[in-house]
Amino acid sequence: MSLNTSHASGGVLIYSGERILIFYDGVEASFDMDGNLPHFKGHKKGRVYLTTHRVIFNNKNLKDTLQSFSFPFFCMKEVELEQPVFGANYIKGKVKAETNGNWEGQGKFKMWFNNGGAIDFGRAMLQAGRLASRNQPPKPPVYAPPTAPYYQAPPPAYAPPQDAMYGFVPYQTFPTAPPNDGVYMYEAPPPYPGIDPFPQPNNGYAAAGQQMNSARGNYPFSLSEAKEAEAAASGGSAYYAPQDPHSVYMPQPYPTASAPPPSYNDAMYKKDQ
Repeated sequence: MSLNTSHASGGVLIYSGERILIFYDGVEASFDMDGNLPHFKGHKKGRVYLTTHRVIFNNKNLKDTLQSFSFPFFCMKEVELEQPVFGANYIKGKVKAETNGNWEGQGKFKMWFNNGGAIDFGRAMLQAGRLASRNQPPKPPVYAPPTAPYYQAPPPAYAPPQDAMYGFVPYQTFPTAPPNDGVYMYEAPPPYPGIDPFPQPNNGYAAAGQQMNSARGNYPFSLSEAKEAEAAASGGSAYYAPQDPHSVYMPQPYPTASAPPPSYNDAMYKKDQ
């Protein structure tokens, strides 16, 4: 589990090859963790994402010291769904810290779904964890925060995958996708296995970038350049993803960074200028 490593520019930050399966806005979370860090004080309200590799909570309060929390499947145990007679249904469990994850130790978490959805989300989360556990190595990998640039993610990163492997995901309950301007992606692949043992890096855009490099003399390429290459190859200035026919990509520059996301203080300072 890592602290403040999965947010960028007001949105969620994922890895190349990682996919968002479910997005849910309206979650309240609490953390009872070792270390007595101020980040874990009080209840947090925000969004939760189920991906092919983990669960991510993003805080909607940009002034809070906890902006994001990542729950890789291999870091969780004793996850349970609770349906109290009074109050909202919630998910609870125990987690342990990842090496270099900005905190140390272990603890407990709870996530309340005040507008419903906890049962379907929790069942999908448990099944995703079971599938991912089949691909786990005997010893969990050491986590290191990526230092590569990140970009606005292409639509396949958050569109329903057309694969029988993901038949357990209740898309009829969670028909909406996260805002397309609120999902960012590292060029780096996930540091630990997920549901699919052979994920496609950059969701297929790497090949387009390689073709561009061949024409340019094999210069280094970025994800944004790869997307431009695919758009150009299609004979026009834009393209649409079959998985998400209502969205159209228009080539444009994307924000980059040479380091992990800024602290919430830095982000707020820049925003206020």
